[in-house]
Amino acid sequence: MKINLSREDEAFRGEVREFLAEKLPPELASMDTVGASASRSMLKRWHKALFERGWIAVNWPKEYGGTGWNPTQKFVFNEELALANAPRLSPFGLSMVGPVIYTFGNEEQKKQHLPGILSGDVWWCQGYSEPGSGSDLASLKTRATRDGDHYVVNGQKIWTSYAHEADWIFCLVRTDETAKQQEGISFLLIDMKSPGIEVRPIVSIDGLHHLNEVFFTDVRVPVSNRIGEENKGWTYAKFLLVHERTGIAGVPESKRKIAQIRKIAETERASDGCRLRDDDAFMTKLAKIEVKLTGLEYTNLRIVADAAAGRAPGPSSSILKIVGTEVQQALSELAVEAVAYYAMPFQKDHLLGTANEAQVGPGYAVSVTSSYNFGRAASIYGGSNEIQRNVIAKAVLGL
Repeated sequence: MKINLSREDEAFRGEVREFLAEKLPPELASMDTVGASASRSMLKRWHKALFERGWIAVNWPKEYGGTGWNPTQKFVFNEELALANAPRLSPFGLSMVGPVIYTFGNEEQKKQHLPGILSGDVWWCQGYSEPGSGSDLASLKTRATRDGDHYVVNGQKIWTSYAHEADWIFCLVRTDETAKQQEGISFLLIDMKSPGIEVRPIVSIDGLHHLNEVFFTDVRVPVSNRIGEENKGWTYAKFLLVHERTGIAGVPESKRKIAQIRKIAETERASDGCRLRDDDAFMTKLAKIEVKLTGLEYTNLRIVADAAAGRAPGPSSSILKIVGTEVQQALSELAVEAVAYYAMPFQKDHLLGTANEAQVGPGYAVSVTSSYNFGRAASIYGGSNEIQRNVIAKAVLGL
């Protein structure tokens, strides 16, 4: 199965390639990253380039700064970004809270927050998970008590990606402890400079600092920072999670990973001494993953097309999350197998760009183990895959 692009779409692909050749910083294009481990200053430089071209908010409505592209153009753009090894920008503003604000926020909130998200001047993080409230997010216990024109927030969030770099955090908080779990939650926008917020780092198994704990102690948040109605935050949270899962499939990135593994297979050898490209067992594993990825790609395109036609992505987006993360993890595992003993050294300094000695093994092996370790969480964050299967069973299959 192959997409036949129109002459206009092919011309658009050429336009994107020309832009990438001119504006993507070479140090970013050549960087082997784990997560979003490039520095904030470097990512902001790339964000600015896309923003100035008007290409920063691919999926936003045009009236709020979106591109107005059709599904094919979005597909081509994302594919070219992946092929060029352009870094993925932080999703928390562009893909998560931004759509919530322009869909459910009031005019003042739109004016205050959307420009900073688009320009990249304001960075966001997500305050959802808590100790004991991850996939069962509705059991969260962080409280927001009304005090005049403010809420007083107390509680803790955990696994908060890049909270140590964020300017704002969007939070789910409990505003009614007498209501049913989902009915007593509100959606707040909180300035990370507010007194009473403490951020503590969590260094994960990949050896890098992506994650944090965030503590709230009598943090005063203006009621005007609440999105929509009080106690209706679960509605907005579900909307956000659907948008998160449509972007979590990572199809272009996985296609690029397959191409990388094919190149590695040209050099590395199997245990019998033959090159991996000639090892039937290894290449069969790669082919099976590629078949699965192709099916995911067309499922993703159907959902994007639905969105372009005005139909919001629904529970079927959970399929993207499940299969996308399974493909990512399978490719990371195969990459470790491909580089063999070169995967054993832990070369954190080379990942951070602070090394003062030669790396062990070829360049493509440096990030393999850290990427594998980082990717183990992919089937958990954004709603664990077990929960997504329950969503599909109930909302799609009607079981």
